[in-house]
Amino acid sequence: MHNYIFNILTLLFLVFLTSCFSAETTDSPAENQAIYSQTKLDSNKSDSIQHILTKVVNDGEAPGMIAAIISGEGVIAIASAGERKAGSGIAFTTNDAVHLGSCGKAMTATMLATLVAEGKLNWETNLIDVFPELKGIIHSDYYNITLWQLLTHRAGLPKNAMDWEAHKQKEIKERRLTFLKDNLKLPATYKIDKFEYSNFGYMIAACMAEKITGLSWEVLMKKRLFDPLGMSSAGFGAPNTHNQIDQPWGHSWGHPWGLTLFESKWKPDQSDYPEALAPAGLLHCSIEDWAKFISLQLSKENPILERKYLNKLIEPEGDYAAGWFIIEQPWVKGIVLVHGGTNEIWYTSVVVAPTLDRAFVVATNSFDLGLTPDLFNEMTKELLRMDLNIQY
Repeated sequence: MHNYIFNILTLLFLVFLTSCFSAETTDSPAENQAIYSQTKLDSNKSDSIQHILTKVVNDGEAPGMIAAIISGEGVIAIASAGERKAGSGIAFTTNDAVHLGSCGKAMTATMLATLVAEGKLNWETNLIDVFPELKGIIHSDYYNITLWQLLTHRAGLPKNAMDWEAHKQKEIKERRLTFLKDNLKLPATYKIDKFEYSNFGYMIAACMAEKITGLSWEVLMKKRLFDPLGMSSAGFGAPNTHNQIDQPWGHSWGHPWGLTLFESKWKPDQSDYPEALAPAGLLHCSIEDWAKFISLQLSKENPILERKYLNKLIEPEGDYAAGWFIIEQPWVKGIVLVHGGTNEIWYTSVVVAPTLDRAFVVATNSFDLGLTPDLFNEMTKELLRMDLNIQY
């Protein structure tokens, strides 16, 4: 599991959303307003989600799956189906944690926004301003790349570092700084200020925060985001304890040793990408806790950031802001925020419609390139249909 492909799947998910959001709702604005004002758990919608997910699992398209509809008040409807680990008989529950993949980029950007709000950084802070000691060590092309360019994938960087498996003997902050030094010695890979999706850029943005605070990205995420929002299930890397089924395992599709191609099945896997890459998408949490984060872009008040900073996070450069693809859509009379992510054994997606006070999330503890993206497209369509009455 070393392809680091979750950026590709995000773009595929975006293509789907752009096409399906061209549809229109059948209800009048007044009727829709009644739908959007719901704040309590809707058992009918939860049952409908349950029915769909159960069929997905029974058809062998995923070992386990969960989906939810969210408002600024929390989860409106939610259901799960399948197993935490294929063949274990242990149910995947609605309280279980899911791996967020690149959907975690928005969380990293939000944590950094808290530092901007306090004046410890600003969006135009240059890399060399934070690391003056790197003059003559990294290429001058990178001296003046800004925090905002890093968060919007416009810093001229490659998608990933050359070898995320290296430097494991180093403490995590030093490890990330070493990756920065080793990978920025040559001229910029891409034209600076041109969009090129980069997981590496999010690690460098985290390095800037680590340098000015003296704290690791992990500590900063907990102190500045998870704890204030009450996200008690949030953590780093794979959600489960090693060799235990206390949380769901990831799965890939294949034919284990001794089985023929026609006997392929879901193969359980507890691994994750190297932890230096974590700021780009190695987070997990329950759907309930994810909703607490998502609500920052749905509700008017929150405990961590003024609205002007939250608005900046969804101010796009082209189609991408800070951890979100942004799509203008007439049917919401505003923008839709979307992202998807995978670590090749999990897949997760989120769609946020701030003007409608709605978000839709889907996650599965599995991934197969030929199956999972299409499955998510259909599941997201079903959520939009049942909640917003969109017709296709």
